[in-house]
Amino acid sequence: MRWWDIERVLRLEVDLFPDDAWSPGMFWSELAHARGFAATRHYVIAETGGRLVGYAGLAAVDGTGDVQTIAAARDHWGTGLGARLLTNLITAATAFECHEVLLEVRVDNPRAQRLYERFGFEPLGIRKGYYQPGNVDALVMRLTNQAPPTAPTPPTPAGPPASVAPSSVPGPVQGTKTHG
Repeated sequence: MRWWDIERVLRLEVDLFPDDAWSPGMFWSELAHARGFAATRHYVIAETGGRLVGYAGLAAVDGTGDVQTIAAARDHWGTGLGARLLTNLITAATAFECHEVLLEVRVDNPRAQRLYERFGFEPLGIRKGYYQPGNVDALVMRLTNQAPPTAPTPPTPAGPPASVAPSSVPGPVQGTKTHG
């Protein structure tokens, strides 16, 4: 993800998370830490046919990766895009030499929880009232001693698969195209 992607990312962000969408400033702030020698962030987008269909981001600090965001367009749910995005973030965590990866997921989102469990994430605890509005709890999950997994085989999508574009991890990520 680069600065010129923010407008498209925000459109998907507002569609998927209307009550607690990130602001443009939040994305700008994250991307400010995603380039160069001292980078501590990794953000990617997924496109198909030039259309942005997903994005994801990871922060890495002192050996711990934290999934900041992961999203797939509704018409790409069930296609394996979420798994490809998560694989990309775990690969980035490995490049950042993280020994664990943490994330929060809404307790009322079993679809996402199943994805994370397939990758080896385990429940760690609950953050009461984490998601606002609505005062919805977050399930905190952790993956330890990760090795980048192979994304689970998804059902065959109707259209061409979305590609996930790495932004700051050294070396190519298999099955992706570099964006920017």
